[in-house]
Amino acid sequence: MATPPYRIESARLVLRCYEPRDAPLLADAVNSSLDHLAPWMPWAAPTTVEDEVQLLRRFRSQFDRDENYVYGVFTPDETRIVGGGGLHPRSDPGSLEIGYWIAGDVLRRGYATEVAAVLTRVAFDRGGLDRVDIQVDQKNERSQGIPRKLGFTHEGTLRRRLERRAGEQRGDSMMFTMLREEYERAPWRESYPYRAYDVLGRGL
Repeated sequence: MATPPYRIESARLVLRCYEPRDAPLLADAVNSSLDHLAPWMPWAAPTTVEDEVQLLRRFRSQFDRDENYVYGVFTPDETRIVGGGGLHPRSDPGSLEIGYWIAGDVLRRGYATEVAAVLTRVAFDRGGLDRVDIQVDQKNERSQGIPRKLGFTHEGTLRRRLERRAGEQRGDSMMFTMLREEYERAPWRESYPYRAYDVLGRGL
């Protein structure tokens, strides 16, 4: 699998590999969205800029080593983080799993669908993959609508698969999957254009 783009520009967003200087923006996005994120994201807890610097250094090193591909989701001028996304190698070499989250004050604008759609396109177009997965907490009905809208197939529900906050029972995970041939005939592809760039800023 080829290294995914370091920078992706969609119709309304910029998805790019994090840099340590993004730590204040990420801390603000997380701290202002705790009520929205905490039920679904076990990592969602009050944080500091210093904590986020260390986290973003780890994300960047993982990206550079082709271990895990975590993106910040920015406004076009990159003055604000409105969410996050990722392409995660959690299964066999021919697949990646998409993850995403959106800040609490920008919900219902279609950002999560746009992130998932563009990352699906990048995974198939640039990575040469055969399958892309999305896991969703069974209780998170809003998030379930995203893979369904994009034509992913619900293959099954894995019981007690997802981590929750300390002291809480693990959540059941709904596994949604799209195969390459399904992607190639997906009617939504042209509705989510993107431009991709490598680590040197060269167009791909």
